[in-house]
Amino acid sequence: MTHSEFIERFEGDAVPEDGFHHADHVRLAFAYLSEYPALQALERFCSALRGFAAARGKAQLYHETITHAYFFLIRERMARYEGKEWDEFARRNSDLLTWKPGILDRYYLEATLQSELARNTFVFPDKFS
Repeated sequence: MTHSEFIERFEGDAVPEDGFHHADHVRLAFAYLSEYPALQALERFCSALRGFAAARGKAQLYHETITHAYFFLIRERMARYEGKEWDEFARRNSDLLTWKPGILDRYYLEATLQSELARNTFVFPDKFS
């Protein structure tokens, strides 16, 4: 499936709730970043995730800090890799595909990620050791 097809499928609400997991979130961010400039990709990605959660009566599941942090980690890795093939990116960056424990544990205190502030507003990393 192409990046644009993956995006269209998600934006068209053709993905079942139980068929969209953490690795799919990473792939979706990768697809948006492959198709759009970074800020436009971020806006569309966040909007699509919010819509997906709201359509299932779970708007509270959207988490701004987690979404933005992963998005920019993916963007940085894409810049280092300079490729747009998902399979190769996933192979080289398997640490991004693991949810719990995940890469954000390196950057954030658990209490921060569980806070309402982090859920609703992007919070910069606060773990420095």
